[in-house]
Amino acid sequence: MKVVIIGCTHAGTSVARQILKTHPDTEVAIYERNNNISFLSCGISLYLGGTVKSLAEMFYATPADLEKLGAQIHTQHDVYRIDVAQKQIWVEDLNNNRKFVTQYDKLVLTTGSVAVIPPIQGVSLPNVLICKDYADATQIAATAQTKKHIAIVGGGYIGVELAESYSNTEHEVTMINGLHPLLSHYVDTDFSTAVAADLTAHGVNLKLNETALKFDSDAQHVYIQTDRAEHQADLAVVCVGFRPQTDLAVGQLQLNADGSLHVDRYMRTSDPDVYAAGDAVAVHFNPTQEDAYAPLATNAVRQGLLVGMNIFKPTLADIGTQATSALHLYGKTLASTGLTLARAKQHGFDAAVAKLTDNYRPEFMPTTTPIDMRLIYERKTHRILGGQLYSAYDVAQSANLLSVCIQNKNTIEQLAFVDMLFSPYYDRPFNYLNQLGLTALEQEATAKP
Repeated sequence: MKVVIIGCTHAGTSVARQILKTHPDTEVAIYERNNNISFLSCGISLYLGGTVKSLAEMFYATPADLEKLGAQIHTQHDVYRIDVAQKQIWVEDLNNNRKFVTQYDKLVLTTGSVAVIPPIQGVSLPNVLICKDYADATQIAATAQTKKHIAIVGGGYIGVELAESYSNTEHEVTMINGLHPLLSHYVDTDFSTAVAADLTAHGVNLKLNETALKFDSDAQHVYIQTDRAEHQADLAVVCVGFRPQTDLAVGQLQLNADGSLHVDRYMRTSDPDVYAAGDAVAVHFNPTQEDAYAPLATNAVRQGLLVGMNIFKPTLADIGTQATSALHLYGKTLASTGLTLARAKQHGFDAAVAKLTDNYRPEFMPTTTPIDMRLIYERKTHRILGGQLYSAYDVAQSANLLSVCIQNKNTIEQLAFVDMLFSPYYDRPFNYLNQLGLTALEQEATAKP
C-alpha cells in the first residue's frame, strides 16, 4: 500500500513513525513545503529568552531520521492540488519548479495551521513580523539583536511568552491586545488580570482593550495605530492566533465552519481513504462533546499516532481531548484544562466556579507556596467542566489530573474525596485539589436553587 502524507511537523512525523514501526513494508511518501520537519514552535520564546541556546535544538526529528525508517521524504515540495475521487495529488518541486502528479492508496492530510494575518494596512512591512515557524523564529531572533523596543500584537500564549522573553533580555516591550482579555481562551478574567499584573511588574507596557488598525514603518521604527493611540517601536511581532490550513480540501472533504477538517474517532475524513491529524483538524472536545479547534502539539502527536494505528483497519478510537495546556511566566506556572466559566456559559451550561487559594503544603514546613485555583462545574450534575491554576509552585501535573476528571465525567464530589497521597513534603492530609472540590461542594450546599 502506498500512503502519501502531506505536511510533516508534529502530526506528520507521528504518522510516519507509527506506520513504519508496525508496517515497515508500506510505501510512505512525505511531501513537506519547508526544508525541515518537526519544529517545536513553543521553543521560539525559550530561545529568545536564552533558556535554549540554539533553534536547532527545537527539532526532534530530521528528514534523514524518517528516511532511515524507510520513508521517501520530499522537502521543499508543495502539494497544490488533490483529487480524492481519482486518488491523485499535484506537486511542485520548489527547488526547480518541476510539477508532477502522483497516485496514492491512502492519503494523510497533516497540513497544519497558518498564522492569522489580520486585515490591517502595513502588516507586511519590513519591521512587522509574524510568529509561527522556523523561518519566522530565525528572523525574529536576528532582529532581537539590534531592535530594543518590541511591540507584541496579540495576547494569547505566544504573545505572552514573547513578551516575557523580551522583557527578560533587556528589551522594552509594549503589548497591544484588543477585543478579549489576555489568554481568554484558557482562563477567566481574574486570572487574565493576574497575568497582566505580573507582566506589568516586569516592565511590560500593556495596552489592553486597544485594537491595532494600521502599521507604518521607516528604516528604524514601526508605528502602530490603534483605535485609541499611536505607538512607536523598533519592531512589531504579530501573533493573533492560527487557522487550519485546509485549502486543499475545500469542496472535496467535510469542513467545519471554522475551516477545520472534521474527522471521526478513527481519524477518517468524509472520504474513507483520506485521514487527517494535527492543526488542520478539529478535535473531539470532551467538555462539550462537539468538534473544537485546539491547535496544540499534544493533540497533533496523539492524532498522528492514531492515524498510523488505524490506517490499515479501525483499531483504536480517539478518546477526545480537554485542550490541557500550561504557560511558564516569570517563575510561575499557569495551567488550564477544559472550559472557562465564560465559555461554559456560551455553550449553554448552567455553570459555576469554585475559587480557592491555599498553600500546597503545611505551614510548619521550611517553605510553602500558595496556589490560586479555579474549578468550573455544571450545577445540575456537578460534573467538572474545567480547571485553572496559577502559582509559583509547579501545578502543571494538577491540571493533568483535572483533565482526567473531565475525561471521565467526574463530579465535584469525586474530586473532593478521591484518594491522594499525603506527605508534608508534598501536600496536606487533604490535597489542595481535594480542598478545591470541597469548596465547590460547600458552595453548592449554600447556593440558592
